[in-house]
Amino acid sequence: MILDQFLLTDRVAIVTAAGRGIGAGIARAFAEAGADLAIGARTEEQLAEVAGDVEKLGRRVIAIPGSLREREGMQVLVDRAVAEFGRIDVAVNNAGGSLPRAFLDTSERSFNEAFEWNVTTAFNLTQLVVPVMLKGEGGSVINIASAAGRFSARGFASYGTAKAAMIHLTRNLAVDLAPRVRVNAIAPGAIATTALDAVLQDQAIHDEMISRTPLKRLGVEADIAAGAVYLASPASSYVTGRVLEIDGGQEASNLELGIPDLA
Repeated sequence: MILDQFLLTDRVAIVTAAGRGIGAGIARAFAEAGADLAIGARTEEQLAEVAGDVEKLGRRVIAIPGSLREREGMQVLVDRAVAEFGRIDVAVNNAGGSLPRAFLDTSERSFNEAFEWNVTTAFNLTQLVVPVMLKGEGGSVINIASAAGRFSARGFASYGTAKAAMIHLTRNLAVDLAPRVRVNAIAPGAIATTALDAVLQDQAIHDEMISRTPLKRLGVEADIAAGAVYLASPASSYVTGRVLEIDGGQEASNLELGIPDLA
């Protein structure tokens, strides 16, 4: 049955930044597909809620609160997963993000932090999980990039550049780690999560974003989670080094920040 190819029965997956939004959606979807989970994020209460949902689906889960910005935090996540489950089959690098800002208002520190938070975190977790994957059947690494890594827009010098680097890291790692470990990315467009709450509360901005999206709606967590299940499962066993664009057909930013021309 073709649908069996999308199952993750008894696989073990690590998902970072899984306390809410896209990460939480992916964790729940993996559990529905049959996976056990090791989830990490900074907020213990949010992780506990997601862990409860995973357990209700009949799957095992460990929730590890703490910062994932440094390699040590990622090491704890990997060590706990191995100790509890004895294997790691899938890793989702979802930690990341940074606020848009006019270029001349962007400090060197914030530029470097955007790169570290979006790219170095993915580098660290991948380097830590691959030796574990190689002890088993291999594995799948999924990087959560962004449509902002593909198109240009004012205010995205930090975030857009970092996500573009993440996309190219994906392609390079796919070559480095083939054939035992597959590495792919998902590039979401505008997804209606709490990360966009401040923007979406303005009805005019909300409507403008929809009007600039060919499919005339914003994305939801399930849109990204479905793509992650595909890339984690045997259904994508002949796919590596690819970017799955889940963005409603965007070819340009659908969020105008109103940053004026330089005087």
